[in-house]
Amino acid sequence: MTPTNSAEQALDEALALVSRSPEGDAGGHRAVSWPRARDVAAHAGAGVRARTHDVPLADALGEVLAASLDALTDLPSFDTSAMDGWAVAGPGPWHVRAGGGVLAGSGLPEPLADGEAVRIATGARIPADTTAVIRSEHCDEAGGQLFAGRPVVTGQDIRPRGQECRSGDLLLPAGSLVTPAVLGLAAAAGYDELTTRPRPRVEILVLGDELLTEGRPHDGLIRDALSPMLEPWLTRLGAEVTGTRTLGDDPEGAAALLEAVTTSTADVVVTTGGTASGPVDHVHPVLEKAGARLLVDGVAVRPGHPMLLARIGDRADGRHVVGLPGNPLAAVSGLLTLAEPLLRALAGRRPRPRYTAPVRGDVPGHPYDTRLVPVRLDDEHAVPLRYHGPAMLRGVAAADALAVVPPKGARSGQELEVLDLPWASGGCFT
Repeated sequence: MTPTNSAEQALDEALALVSRSPEGDAGGHRAVSWPRARDVAAHAGAGVRARTHDVPLADALGEVLAASLDALTDLPSFDTSAMDGWAVAGPGPWHVRAGGGVLAGSGLPEPLADGEAVRIATGARIPADTTAVIRSEHCDEAGGQLFAGRPVVTGQDIRPRGQECRSGDLLLPAGSLVTPAVLGLAAAAGYDELTTRPRPRVEILVLGDELLTEGRPHDGLIRDALSPMLEPWLTRLGAEVTGTRTLGDDPEGAAALLEAVTTSTADVVVTTGGTASGPVDHVHPVLEKAGARLLVDGVAVRPGHPMLLARIGDRADGRHVVGLPGNPLAAVSGLLTLAEPLLRALAGRRPRPRYTAPVRGDVPGHPYDTRLVPVRLDDEHAVPLRYHGPAMLRGVAAADALAVVPPKGARSGQELEVLDLPWASGGCFT
């Protein structure tokens, strides 16, 4: 499958909007609006050539159908009993057939004669010439005869062959997310494997000389909070994380970063830190050496302003780089702004449905930029949480979502767009 012209055109249009954007930051980078950045990320992922594979049902969960799910047989494939009870033929009372009843999974039962009844289990094949099934609680057996306690309607409690679908019917279109219910439907329809789009492969590169991997922060060194957080977070977004590495800020680290972004076999390389213009911020120079095209270079959002999105290689088969800021909550902002829409598009998944909630209390805003604020969701409101500085994780660790606060802030009761955190919204099953 190749990218559609419409996907390519959509990306071109989105990038044209970005290039005409008057927004900018003090460092001279063009900071695009938060909604535009998300659009560019989604269009970039939609323009990539789709990979497909055939996988056993057990391995397809959370992936997207690359081919339609068509019925391989009638469902049910034979007339079955919908209840435990009695299969009867003709009007009652009925003579009870001697011997055992009809069980699910048994062979073809003997036809019923007129006026005859036989015990039957739920899911068992209906004997030929059966008029109806009477539930056990709606009849009585006495003296070798069966008596109905209420009127019997022809066909009652019988699931006729093909009631759910006929062979060849479309059950689900390509592009449907494989959920547990879809696995059940596929199994019922006779599938052993499905053709799906594999999860996008992601490699994580954590940049910084000041990072500790264990113990308490001390002497100007801090714990690496991003490595433990990013891999499970990206996995919840539907990615297959191929590895996480830490690279230094020195020239050797810059060389290793260049090699990584140019030789990685991942679909997306996620970096942390080094996206600004400081003396040891190597991401921009490395991307320039790699011949990358910057699709987003700075976003008018707080926290996370210096995030970026780039592509190395051509549009159909290229690799994307998502540059996250090094501060933890700023990195979370980058995940939700750029990584999530990019990964959803690469996986063939639809954009997450948008919804709003009224905010409880006034929320201060940035004069020009969007703010993403951790919130707890109660029955009626989004409740802002404290500890939402760029380097803080305490607020988002207690949050259900992030609220999108427009420039200049929001008044109490104002409807704000809400971005569910992946563990609060069902993860990859949404």
